Amino acid sequence: MKRIAAVVVATALALTACSASAPDQRPPGTSQPNPAPGAGPGPKTSAPYAFGTVQQKAPAIENGQVPVVRRITTDKPYVFLTMDDGAVKDPDALKLMQQNGTHPVLFLNEKYVKGHEAYFKQILDATGATLGDHTVDHPNLKGKPFEFQRQEICADADDFQQSLGVRPSLFRPPFGNYDQITLRAAAACGMRVAVLWTAAVNDGHVQFQAGDKLKPGDIVLMHFRKTFREDYTAFVEQAKKDGLTPVPLADFLG
Repeated sequence: MKRIAAVVVATALALTACSASAPDQRPPGTSQPNPAPGAGPGPKTSAPYAFGTVQQKAPAIENGQVPVVRRITTDKPYVFLTMDDGAVKDPDALKLMQQNGTHPVLFLNEKYVKGHEAYFKQILDATGATLGDHTVDHPNLKGKPFEFQRQEICADADDFQQSLGVRPSLFRPPFGNYDQITLRAAAACGMRVAVLWTAAVNDGHVQFQAGDKLKPGDIVLMHFRKTFREDYTAFVEQAKKDGLTPVPLADFLG
């Protein structure tokens, strides 16, 4: 029964998706540095290391396919927050992120960013957030032809480079669905890794794939939804309860 329950929880998490010490040597124009903690107005936070420096490397691209990462292997008390889509532009998002210093990755769709570039650029510039690629129109990529997938991924990155001034190199497939063609298309578009997740926040509650708490290395998924404040607060409180510090995911996928 425990095994069945675990499978049910993991399935529910998948369905919630979008209804994943050396100096920074990333190539210019392919990624975004993370400003110092507490950038902009709001309380300053104490960083466990110099944010914006590579702490770990992502697995290498092999056979023309980006690697898939679901969690970060670490013995440090770190947790990683990601935010998908961009459908709802909560006016308090910037303030919340500045106050808590979570440094999330924003996996955005161009269809939601278009016409609202200033909103997302302010968040990226003032909070230490990193921009990620989530395709232009949020289709289910699995099973689609290479050119269709390439266009969705590449056009999203191209548009963001022009409108937001940074080209993402971290990719998340919509719904967490992908195939080998997806991983090849992502590599062809300059992505370095496909990021999934191990926990999700919905309606103000953190949902776990296993157990009842966040663990070091967990990648947490939430969305720009009407419940943004509730979801964001739930993540911050859960991380604090579990003794974890949110740090930039990009630093561990260098």
